[in-house]
Amino acid sequence: MNMGKREQFKLQRREAKALGKRRKNVRSKIVRFLIVCEGTETEPNYFRAFIDNHYSEVLEKPAIKGAGRSTCSLVTWAREKKEEIERASQLEFDRVWVVFDKDDNDDFDKAIGLAGQYGFQSAWSNEAFELWFLLHFQYLDTAVSRTAYIEKLESKVRSHRGYESFRYQKSSREIYGIVTSLGDEQAAVSHARRLRAWYGKGQKSSECNPCTTVDCLIEELRRPEVLLKGL
Repeated sequence: MNMGKREQFKLQRREAKALGKRRKNVRSKIVRFLIVCEGTETEPNYFRAFIDNHYSEVLEKPAIKGAGRSTCSLVTWAREKKEEIERASQLEFDRVWVVFDKDDNDDFDKAIGLAGQYGFQSAWSNEAFELWFLLHFQYLDTAVSRTAYIEKLESKVRSHRGYESFRYQKSSREIYGIVTSLGDEQAAVSHARRLRAWYGKGQKSSECNPCTTVDCLIEELRRPEVLLKGL
């Protein structure tokens, strides 16, 4: 091997070593999330505000006209999309979350169990996702309708200067900024934990109203480095 080739070989080895180090550093900082939402506006818009890397995905399951609502079908669809995206990208997701409400779904508890069988996490809300927004402003342990959540949320937001005419819209892309700037996210996390503790273990999720596990997903999105220790 002449001098020129020897130096070239050493350079290639250094470059390969540096590339491997860069890949290791990138992997140590990024957790690939797949968040699949039942809602097509509120939830996807909210969670997309958290995702700051192109390795993660936030999807909404398209509604099938004339078909009955089924939370289990959302979980199954999430599994299909996970496999489809992983094949195309050649990258596996580290964490899969399905986001759905109790509402009038009869298979709510079954869907939570099915998600667990697939190794997915469930960010569920009983009665509706808007409970999570409201918990940024107050603790609530009385079962009310989605409409009541919205009315209470609007009242809380309107108490702030500049928001006197605020009206909640499911399609709004600004709701993330509103609840995080005017409300208290850490208080919402504490309120959600307090609700779950109040019901205790062993009680069906469908019977825990109001209640939510959205805070568990938020905590992972805020501190993904904690998950890396187990990956």
